[in-house]
Amino acid sequence: MVKPVLAIVGRPNVGKSTLFNRVVGERISIVEDKPGVTRDRIYSSADWLTHEFFIIDTGGIDISDEPLIEQVRYQAELAIDEADVICFVVNGREGMTAADEEVAQILHRSKKPIVLAVNKIDDPSMFEKLYEFYSLGVGEPYPVSGTHGLGLGDLLDEACKSFPALEEDGYDPDTIRMSLIGRPNVGKSSLVNAMLGEERVIVSEMAGTTRDAIDTTFQKDDKDYVVIDTAGMRKRGKVYEKTEKYSVLRALKAIERSDVVLVVLDAEEGIIEQDKKIAGYAHEAGRAIVIVVNKWDAVTKDDKTMLRFEEKIRHEFVFLDYAPVVFVSALTKRRMHTILPVVNEVSEAHNLRVQTHVLNDVIVDAVTMNPTPTDSGGKRLRINYTTQVSVAPPTFVMFVNDPELLHFSYRRYLENRLREAFGFTGTPIHMIARKKSD
Repeated sequence: MVKPVLAIVGRPNVGKSTLFNRVVGERISIVEDKPGVTRDRIYSSADWLTHEFFIIDTGGIDISDEPLIEQVRYQAELAIDEADVICFVVNGREGMTAADEEVAQILHRSKKPIVLAVNKIDDPSMFEKLYEFYSLGVGEPYPVSGTHGLGLGDLLDEACKSFPALEEDGYDPDTIRMSLIGRPNVGKSSLVNAMLGEERVIVSEMAGTTRDAIDTTFQKDDKDYVVIDTAGMRKRGKVYEKTEKYSVLRALKAIERSDVVLVVLDAEEGIIEQDKKIAGYAHEAGRAIVIVVNKWDAVTKDDKTMLRFEEKIRHEFVFLDYAPVVFVSALTKRRMHTILPVVNEVSEAHNLRVQTHVLNDVIVDAVTMNPTPTDSGGKRLRINYTTQVSVAPPTFVMFVNDPELLHFSYRRYLENRLREAFGFTGTPIHMIARKKSD
């Protein structure tokens, strides 16, 4: 299932990032009282009551040779491309501006559902400022305060009414769904073709060729697979130069539908910051992960080249220390046969369920080898009982005397003991500490 998308759109300095942070519940976007501070769109998962969705904080696209109104237009059009519902934010204190009217006209043409948020309305005495915004013609203005959270519930209620219904993808539960994510032009489509052994996906040397996520089903050794080739961003005006920034949401949507995510790196270009950002989304989503180093044929090699490259990956992707690495060439088809066996292995680990008594035996042994930590007052963590509550990813609840005593380092130690005992190759492990009820 793919979650719907809510995009926050508006001219600079109306409080888009503050509103975004309030919905998400974390300070993800940079917030500063200066126009155009947000230099990139920020994406996150969010929820309201029974609804889960992606939310986009649009910011200044930073096209320095374009006038402000053109930048606002680019920003709005990009959000329209990706959103199911648009939250149009205006500044209630400043009143309506020409830029607000320009954005409203663009949004009208989109035919997308729009909710109008009049921000910076901090108390009821300011409600009279709402009336002028009716002339924008995008529906009822909702008074909100991103800073204080006022009115947010009514705004989100209205936005959620327009979300499309979630639909199952219709594949058999035993089918392994895998997506390929990575920055443009690392060879994702070429890898799909090499796996399939036929030209089922358009391949081009130009970045951003793929327009939409393409599901391709195939069978290998009596096992069913679906490959989701994540789309690149549509080119619009001068924004094509920023392709890497705008491919994120489509990768997120593909991750959401996947069991296994192949994080594709370019062996020629090496690792850049964007690779780590994209991989981080798959890790945070709790998906099984395989790191695929493509274009290995183009690298000058000796008997230590592969080992050195993997060491570099481990250094740069510390948070993916559980993910196996495979080196392939989609162009020459060398080592392509190594991908599916690893995909099968990590998929199995992702869905592994451990018997409770065996799990607790491992935890007891781990505590015996390395006793639980104490706080400054000498109070020691006591683990009473551990149980696995779900798979995909494997999630464990530990009933303890005080959850605050389960420090990160000891949690990591226990995770490593579980990996030693049960494998869990390629899958993150979630460990939750809960206070044992008396």
